[in-house]
Amino acid sequence: MGTDRPASGAANGPANGAANGPAGPRYERIVDELRQRIVSGELAPGDRVPSTRQITQRWGVAMATATKVLTELRRAGLVRAVPGVGTVVEPRPGTGSAPRAGAPQPRPAGLARPARATGTPPPSGALTLERIVATAVAVADTEGLAALSMRRVAADLGVATMSLYRHVADKDALLTHMMDTAFAEHPLPGTPPPGWRAPLELSSRLLWEHFRRHPWLAPALSMTRPQLIVSALPFSEWVLQALHSHGLDLDTAFTTQLTLFNHARAIAMNLETEREAEADTGLDSEEWMDGQEPALLDILTGGRFPALSEVARAGYDLDLDALFEFGLQRLLDGLAPLLATPPAT
Repeated sequence: MGTDRPASGAANGPANGAANGPAGPRYERIVDELRQRIVSGELAPGDRVPSTRQITQRWGVAMATATKVLTELRRAGLVRAVPGVGTVVEPRPGTGSAPRAGAPQPRPAGLARPARATGTPPPSGALTLERIVATAVAVADTEGLAALSMRRVAADLGVATMSLYRHVADKDALLTHMMDTAFAEHPLPGTPPPGWRAPLELSSRLLWEHFRRHPWLAPALSMTRPQLIVSALPFSEWVLQALHSHGLDLDTAFTTQLTLFNHARAIAMNLETEREAEADTGLDSEEWMDGQEPALLDILTGGRFPALSEVARAGYDLDLDALFEFGLQRLLDGLAPLLATPPAT
């Protein structure tokens, strides 16, 4: 079970025969319709296009045909796959209306997009720590942590590698600066909302937002050997203040803060690993799951896993944003009984 499995038997019945017979015209008509919606602006840059599951439902075609539709749109440069999100419309040349490839979207509701470092400083500018960090963030955002090195950053800046060491001690120090910059892009507001739940929801969603914007950020952070990231400290302080002021002791409050942090981080780890897997295999998550589906269905036909079989037949759309929000609400629900005491003075 991954993303976009067929939701009904219709896609596996007569439609399969139609797709395998006059599949060409049907497949081309779907591609043409989606292309027209993109060109006309009905589907704007960054918008999600129908998933393979949605295509099978709407047009009554087989999963293989739906996959071929999205593959053709990607080959035409009209769409791209975003880990954990789905297939979205690429920006039209010269519009600058969407982030570069690899930047996750869409964004959680209610959070504005802060300005993004481009990593392309003016050639005549002096080499500074800020320029080095901005360039390193751009490399990691676009190509992942595996592509990040002092030599690569120096090459993008057009300077000698050794010149970077006058501003940053080593790659680990550079990574700490990058994380500090990432968290500083969109800080928590000066005044938290009232109560305890609203502040925890806001801080957790903003943390998730940072992980979404920078897929490398979650795997770069460590809980057992935490880096000194000054701009991230307000997240801990915010949660501690909200919980302690409502009767929770600081030790339990800090445990709660770590639990919420690791909930967001654990889900966000999939963003970078999926990007690496797609680069290694040339397949997005939907295409990979299509290749695994026959083996999975063969295992499930034995009747040992009736619940899993039902999920596979119904189809399941993996939405990381929805998964994060569901887990967040259940964690806060479980925390509520501990806070059924009057606020501390």
